[in-house]
This record gives sequence, C-alpha cells and structure tokens, in this order.
Amino acid sequence: MDKKNVRVRFAPSPTGFLHIGSLRTVLFNYLIAKSLKGKMILRIEDTDQKREVKGAVDKLYEILDWLGIKFDEGPREVGKFGPYIQSERLDIYKKQVNKLLASGHAYRCFCTPTRLEEMRSELAKKKMPPRYDRTCRNLRKEEVSQLLAQNKNFIIRQKMPLTDEVEVKDGLRGKIKFKAQDLEDHVLVKSNHVPTYHFASVVDDHLMKISHVVRGDEWLPSFPKNALLYQAFGWDLPKFIHLPLTLNKEGGKLSKRQGDVAVEDYRAKGYLPEALINFSILLGYHPEGDNEIFTLDEAVKEFNIKRMGISPAIFDIEKLDYFNGVYIREMDLDELTKLCKPYLSRNLKKTTVNSKQTTEFIKKVVGLEQERLKKLSEIGELTEFFFVDKLDYPTMLLIWKKLNKKQVKENLKQVKEQLEKIPPKNWTNDSIEDALISYIKAKDEKVENPASPKPSVGGFLWPMRVALTGKKASPGPFDVAEVLGKAVSLDRISKAIDKL
Repeated sequence: MDKKNVRVRFAPSPTGFLHIGSLRTVLFNYLIAKSLKGKMILRIEDTDQKREVKGAVDKLYEILDWLGIKFDEGPREVGKFGPYIQSERLDIYKKQVNKLLASGHAYRCFCTPTRLEEMRSELAKKKMPPRYDRTCRNLRKEEVSQLLAQNKNFIIRQKMPLTDEVEVKDGLRGKIKFKAQDLEDHVLVKSNHVPTYHFASVVDDHLMKISHVVRGDEWLPSFPKNALLYQAFGWDLPKFIHLPLTLNKEGGKLSKRQGDVAVEDYRAKGYLPEALINFSILLGYHPEGDNEIFTLDEAVKEFNIKRMGISPAIFDIEKLDYFNGVYIREMDLDELTKLCKPYLSRNLKKTTVNSKQTTEFIKKVVGLEQERLKKLSEIGELTEFFFVDKLDYPTMLLIWKKLNKKQVKENLKQVKEQLEKIPPKNWTNDSIEDALISYIKAKDEKVENPASPKPSVGGFLWPMRVALTGKKASPGPFDVAEVLGKAVSLDRISKAIDKL
C-alpha cells in the first residue's frame, strides 16, 4: 500500500453501543493507519435520525478510549476537514448534489410513497426484483420546473448506466464485475433533504481526503454505486477493503438473540480490552509465525494486509475466554484486585467480619483465583465461600471415594489435630502442606500388614477442601487454609466433623 498521505476513517452511526463486529472494523482501520504512518479519523454518520441515541457519541468515545483507540481527527479532535458529524454538513451535501443534477448524473424523482409501494407490489407479483422503474429519469426540464413550482415533494436519485458492466477493485478480492442492468437508480437525498449513507459517505471521504475505505463485505453490493458516484464527480476512488463477515459458530450473523453483540456488554462481564483487541484482530487475520498473543502496538509493527483473509471469521467465545485468561494471568495483582472489586461487592455484603473486607484479604483471594479466571465477573461466584460466615453444602460431598462417614470423620479429626499444632505466625500454605503430608506419610509407613489399606492422601485432603470451601472444585486446601487463616479454617473443619 502507498504510504503517502494515508488517511482512514471509522464512521459509525450514533446508536448507543459499539458492535463487536464494528470493533474489528475500527481495529483494521487503526492498523492500516498506524502501520503506514497515516491518520485515523472519526466521523459520526447520523443522517438516519431514527437510529440516533442520545449521548451515543460520548459513550462511543468512552468505550474506544477504554480500548486504547485514539483518533487524529474527529468531533473532539482539532482537524481542518470538519465538521466531523454529518448532520452538521448538510450545506456541503446540498452543494455537491446540485453539481450532479447540473451534470445529468442525478435526477429528481417525484414519485409518491404510495406509487412506489404499488410498483414494488406489482414487481413482486411478477417475481421481479423490486427496483425503481425510472419513471422520473427522463422528465423534461419544463416538467421538472412545473412540479417544483407546485411544491411537489421529491427525492434525488443517482442515474445509473443501463448497459455494460461496472468493474471495481477490492483490496482483498481484486477485480469484481457487476452488471449495470442489476443496479438500481438508488436514492442520494431523501425528501427531507437529508442525504443517504451512500451519498454522504462518498462526499465526506473525498473531501476529507480518505485514502483507504475499510468496511464490512455486506457493503460489497454498494461498491459499484460508490465507484460510479466518484466517477460522476470526476474524483479519484480511494482503496476499498471489504472485511469478511464475522459469523457465529452456526454460520449465521451475530445476533443479540443469540448472545452479546456490544463491546460494552463484554466489558461489563469482565473481558479486558487487550483480550478483545487481540481476539478481534485474529478474526480474519493471520499473523506471521505461530504466536497469537500480541498487544495492539505489536500488531501495528507486524501488520501486513496480505495476511488478511476473505473467508468469514467465526466468533468463538471459548477462544475469547482463552485470550482473556491469558491476559488476566499476566496482570499485576494490585491492578487485577482493583478491577475485581466491583464484582465482589455482593460477596462483601455477606460477611460480618471486617477483616474479610480489607484490601489485603481481597488481594489474597483474587491472587488465589488468578490462574483460574477467564473473565472478571467469575470472581464473585468462585470466591463466595471465602466471605460467607457459614457454608452450606450436602454432607455427602465430604465423602472421598469408597470411604464411609466414620472414616472421613476420623480423617478430619486427625487433620484438625495436626493443624492445631501449627503456630499462627507459621500459618502458610507450605507449612500446612508439610505438616499434613508428613503426617500422612508417617501413618503410611506404620501400616505393617500389606493387606491393610494404606492411608490415602485424597482421603484426608478431599474432605479438608470441602470443609473449607463447600465446593467440588476450588483452589487447593493448603492455599485456601492460608487465606482463610487458622481460626476460620479450624472452625470450618470442626463444623464439617459435626455434620458427619
């Protein structure tokens, strides 16, 4: 790609959230801009007023800032190509569409909505594409003037070629040909004088000197219309790159009915920006080498458009969980504890013990679960047993394999006796482990009859872990005991003995 004057843009509609598919679009725009020492522009395309959500631009900036995406120009950044909000550029569009009307590349269409609906119904009955029949395309100047004098409502349509082919070039797919006869004279400006996306985006991209247009391949059918519009104006066409769709595992489009589609939703669940970025870049991109873990800055350094694919990308939540787990494990414990605190608020309300509400205790709890966390929101459920004053679990959960209640009860009594011998100042996971494992081994060596069953480590440690956590799965009993402290650990083991 040409490294001279590279300018790319991310141009979302202000709908109130950032779609997970749009995240990939903004990231590839960013990678192209930064890898080629270019500029990144934010433009708000709000010509569809029905979709606009109040405060959406502020929310967009907030989530993009959280992701670490910065812009060189935009509504909040100083730039000489503004305004960067389309609703503030209506005079610009009016001037440009008048040029097309004057050159004969566009025309006013006075057909009423009722007439257009009837036309589409008739075409549908004939099993024909519901395209505009070009009734107003060849109106004489006198007829147009008369209709305007009568204050008739109109829209402005692009005059498309009727024969031959339109050839365009995509940065990933190469040359693509479209039959002119399949192209509709689509709307450029609506009856309320507001431009459509197709018209406004072309005008803005040219006037803002955009060099690369990166968008989803759902816009491929519009590509010839865009190219012909550039041609009608006599403007040079930017380089277009259409990203393949992101699909769910079943091969369908990502849908809110099937799961979260907003980046904000993933943030709320405790996904880290680094993981979302890493994951999203790999949706359709194949980095050099086998390493799949990289930061945004590292991706910029190694980015090459030739390693982008055209096959649909599959959104695999398990892969995202994997990336998130990797970044959680690499995180500084103080920072991780800070991020986890909001997800622990419910647990903190369940305890009456002040020492369990301190940052020091919370940090120990988080540190114990850091290796197992896939997303921050899991920390609440995983660590609930640390904060409750009383555990609630079925007695049978204490039983190890073929042991009976009496044997398990005896084992727990022996565990308690050994733990009571450890001084509070030496209460660490290592000292707890040494004391219990040494005791179990010593008992094993005292068994003289080869036919007699030897003590099983699991027979002691399984009931100990359940007594401390009330869970089938949890961190190891030595680590849990250290965090809980000697008094709480012994109390929970005593209560387990009583249950048996």
